Amino acid sequence: MCATSLFPRQAGPLELRLPDSEEIEQLLQWRNHPDVWRWLIHTKVDPDEFRKQWLDGRDDPKKHSSIAVLDGEVIGIADVWISDGMGQMHVDDGAWRNDEAGIGYLLDPAHTGKGYATEIARALLEIAFEDLGVRRVTAGCFADNIASWKIMEKVGMRREQHGVQDSWHAELGWIDGFTYGILADEWRASRG
Repeated sequence: MCATSLFPRQAGPLELRLPDSEEIEQLLQWRNHPDVWRWLIHTKVDPDEFRKQWLDGRDDPKKHSSIAVLDGEVIGIADVWISDGMGQMHVDDGAWRNDEAGIGYLLDPAHTGKGYATEIARALLEIAFEDLGVRRVTAGCFADNIASWKIMEKVGMRREQHGVQDSWHAELGWIDGFTYGILADEWRASRG
């Protein structure tokens, strides 16, 4: 399944959709701001490469990126990507193939603290479990990125790993990292 078949869709008051060229320019207005990339692994982006990735990646069956739009303004990015789970590799078509997804979300700093990232994370879990049919979803963050891991907990994910000084941060040096996860059955049960 490619991204064009997953979007547009609602995420609370936000619309998740594929961006046009003008909306990519809106993203670039805030994407390289230090408040945005402070807690990212991929910090600053090259604008030309950023544009190319957005426009060329629409048909990738394993990566589904969208923008979050509020009242016509691009305020966020929502990513879900498919990967193989851990499994014994001697079985070519093992159940672990394409059974896991990762999610990521990013907001314009002018729109943080309003619940929008939580709405995006909920929508990404729905895409992963309902549309893409994965068995498990994970997300990671620096342990010091409290806002991010609180969002993961709000949407029902559990902390599965606390890596002690496993993550390099350019300003802080070696710091702890967290990995969160949730299974499809757990997600469905939490929805009532």
